[in-house]
Amino acid sequence: MQAPVPGGFFTKPMVLWPLLFCVSVLSGSLLFWLEVPAPFFVSAMLFGLVFSLAGVSLALPHPLFICAQALIGCGVAKCITPNVWQMLGSHWLLLGAIVCSSILVGGLVGWSLMKLRIIPGTTAAWGSSPGGASAMVAMAEAYGADVRLVALMQYLRVMLVVLTASTVAHFLLATKKPPDAVAGGILQLAGFNGSLQQLALTLLVTAVCSYLAYRLKIPAGSLLLTMIVGALLNSSGIVDFRLPGLFQIGASLFLGWYVGLGFKRELLASALKMMHWLFFSAFLLIALCALLSWGLHLLTACDPLTAYLATTPGGLDSVLLLAMDSQSDVPFVVAAQSLRLFLVILTGPMIARCICRLV
Repeated sequence: MQAPVPGGFFTKPMVLWPLLFCVSVLSGSLLFWLEVPAPFFVSAMLFGLVFSLAGVSLALPHPLFICAQALIGCGVAKCITPNVWQMLGSHWLLLGAIVCSSILVGGLVGWSLMKLRIIPGTTAAWGSSPGGASAMVAMAEAYGADVRLVALMQYLRVMLVVLTASTVAHFLLATKKPPDAVAGGILQLAGFNGSLQQLALTLLVTAVCSYLAYRLKIPAGSLLLTMIVGALLNSSGIVDFRLPGLFQIGASLFLGWYVGLGFKRELLASALKMMHWLFFSAFLLIALCALLSWGLHLLTACDPLTAYLATTPGGLDSVLLLAMDSQSDVPFVVAAQSLRLFLVILTGPMIARCICRLV
């Protein structure tokens, strides 16, 4: 059992969780008013980080994290229509090339960190892999890498990706929300437009997919399985996916807390001497993927924001939240990010071995 944090009543989880909830919702409401994409996710992540670095011992229960991923999968699934599959089929070759290029860029960054003897062993290869943060941490442990350092590199990049992508989305939005939409505020965002039957079917599909993903131990499975099955059902007209906006807000808060609270003060202190290199490598990978997004924008008809979100280096759930809330082409982003996640998981061990041989 984990030892309680000293400090009395105000350091107990029963007090800290409501406090974290209140500050996350209030700051998220402010960001929503400022028209920042995925406002509740960004605010929950930042305050989770603040609480964690302050030495607060909180961790999001894993079932809530699974629920958050599944709800995000539902949000993506309802954006998939029959026309989407035709569009994706016509761009599969270009998407494959862009995804493979981003994986090679991640391998190049990892090789550089090892060549310069900044990060030892295969840790650099796993830590600089562009996407699938939780999967990379789990696989790195099985291949003898420093799991704590891999986790730090992955989640540091996820946080930086969210902040940079949110900033880019804020400035690249083609249209702004009208004043009456902003005035509607959080109540309109949290509303529900649908029937109870639609809601029940949506929740049933979500629960079944989440359970199967958990039993089969698929990386990011609750998100991916719900997204794939839901997209097939929704695009074929079998199930009309509907969820209250309040569910999406809850998923954003859970996911933000999961990322923010994942940063441990002890881990950051132990890696303090190389922290500037970790920031540099994360920004370098983001910048190189941004160059790929510019090429994607020039070669296709997609807008700059969609191209940026499609190529930015993970995590999948975080980027999809930003895409759904920033007027970008969600199916295109889903296709690119999902394809990269699958390829990263499949090629991760091979790339790590190749990098070690080249050093």
